[in-house]
Amino acid sequence: DFKGLAELRRSATADKTDQETLRQVAGQFEALFVNMMLKSMRQAKLADGILDSSQSDTYREMADQQLAMDLSSRGGIGLQDVIMRQLDSKLAVQPGLDRAPQSYSIDTAKVRPALEAKDNKALVEQIITKVPTVTPQDSEQQSEISFDSPEQFVEKLWPMAKRAADRIGVTPEVILSQAALETGWGKHVINKADGEPSFNLFNIKADSRWAGDKTSVGTVEYHNGVAIREQAQFRSYDSYQQSFDDYVNFLQTQPRYQNALKHTDNPETFVEELHRSGYATDPDYADKIKRIMNGATLAQFSQQFDYS
Repeated sequence: DFKGLAELRRSATADKTDQETLRQVAGQFEALFVNMMLKSMRQAKLADGILDSSQSDTYREMADQQLAMDLSSRGGIGLQDVIMRQLDSKLAVQPGLDRAPQSYSIDTAKVRPALEAKDNKALVEQIITKVPTVTPQDSEQQSEISFDSPEQFVEKLWPMAKRAADRIGVTPEVILSQAALETGWGKHVINKADGEPSFNLFNIKADSRWAGDKTSVGTVEYHNGVAIREQAQFRSYDSYQQSFDDYVNFLQTQPRYQNALKHTDNPETFVEELHRSGYATDPDYADKIKRIMNGATLAQFSQQFDYS
């Protein structure tokens, strides 16, 4: 819409730039971002279909562009607010915007109706999965987080666990129980070579699929029921939030965990299927998680936190 773009340009170059203009500019940027994601997903297909042609590709590209614009006009996926803060520094001192939020993730309530209205349901989960969670906290700030007790571990990580749990449909207790088992309630998070924490709460290993930072440490693996100490490389993050985000992405993108994701409505079955799919070699892995999940520490917090 070149006419609309010209009007937007005139508004943006006027003597004053109001919030409505900023919102429109942010929406345009967000639409471009979503359109690039859609294009990338389309290109990731293994082969062309028998009915595919240059005409169908052109139509699909036009439909994706319209989908991106419609999604942005319905409120977007959350990027607009972040972009607005960058476009107008004055917003930082206005009531309610005096500081950046602890984290930001996609508002799935806005994303799903817009996508499903365009009959693109297959793309819904891909967009929700691929858009990263933006966190202003850097590793230096999060390295100051300490867990002196299981209660502190749950209290400080519950909000992040809740967001991760919502994305895959489980309860926060399930995710926190697994993290508690993997790290000894946060007291044994793997450190990098320089002594800084890796923030890896789920001890996900860094194989050939991982392009980020990694750290090498000794670990115990079970082969035919026999515990053997080995040296292995594990993924390293910049924050605990990134660890939760990667955990969700790891489960959603690995085919072997798809059966476990079908049982998210039953926490114990989910844990059992996760173990059966090969998440850990410890023969008692699922039972250990369930004992933590049903223990007193998580029970007291389940009653305190709001699930709404």
